[in-house]
Amino acid sequence: MEERLPMRAGDVQPHIPVLLDEVLALLAIAPGAVIVDATVGAGGHAAALLEAAGPEGRLLGIDRDPDALAIARERLAGFGDRVMLVQGCSDRMAALAAAAGITTADAILMDLGVSSMHLDRAVRGFSFVHDGPLDMRMDPTDAGPTAADLVNTLDEDELADLIRRYGEDRHARRIARQIVQERPFYRTGELAAAIAAALTFPRREKIHPATRTFQALRIAVNDELGMLERALPQAVELLRPGGRLAVISFHSLEDRIVKRFFRRESMDCICPPGQPVCTCSHRAAVRLVTRRPVTATAAEVAANPRSRSAKLRVVEKLQADEMASDG
Repeated sequence: MEERLPMRAGDVQPHIPVLLDEVLALLAIAPGAVIVDATVGAGGHAAALLEAAGPEGRLLGIDRDPDALAIARERLAGFGDRVMLVQGCSDRMAALAAAAGITTADAILMDLGVSSMHLDRAVRGFSFVHDGPLDMRMDPTDAGPTAADLVNTLDEDELADLIRRYGEDRHARRIARQIVQERPFYRTGELAAAIAAALTFPRREKIHPATRTFQALRIAVNDELGMLERALPQAVELLRPGGRLAVISFHSLEDRIVKRFFRRESMDCICPPGQPVCTCSHRAAVRLVTRRPVTATAAEVAANPRSRSAKLRVVEKLQADEMASDG
């Protein structure tokens, strides 16, 4: 078994925060702002947000990955007690903020998905490029199932459904059948080779045949979509009136959840179309700052290819009198 050594900033490729200028501009950080970075990662966005908030600004950084927190702690050490870092999941944002003495936030950022620090370390089992144990847990101490547990125990129908739902792969059935025939799998390289063997016919996509299956397994192992759905309402509740929430997503499943939630919470009525009288009593809690997702410029994509699929959406919490309005 590979040894898990303590993580340091120099252990991985330099982390480049995506859409950084856009995040800073759209969150409109004011001096003295209280900020929550609910997926602090390596601390790239957090450092820039703290700089923008000035010497009176404070930031709570949350991440479920102890390796990420180790890097963020090193990177943000110069900000002293202006930054608080805690291990936890974004869907515990409200409780973690309360424990840190934060009752309202001026700005909240959620940068979703997997980072280079996960992909670069074979021992974490996220990458089919670097052979390692088939793990994929964001928190290696989590008692939940690993990717190996899923591929070795789910039946063909369950596995195909998982790959189709979370990987959006139209060849899910063929891949699941190959996995079931060849399992057990305990290494990322072995699984990637089996998936490639299942898809030997000409394909229009240029991505590696295992890309979507690995995405699906990672999402399932870490309950990423469920966590996002639980975290978004907490983020809106935690914002002060006039505060802003920014979410960066990297695939359509995440972006769809964010888009629908933001749209719903920006509407005064969510009754079915055509219903003559409103019976839902729903009132808008936010306004859309971005009507369409903000994407990376060509220059940023050239400098940081990971930014190619990033989509940024931002909302602003309404003032109390606006939320109380009958619309």
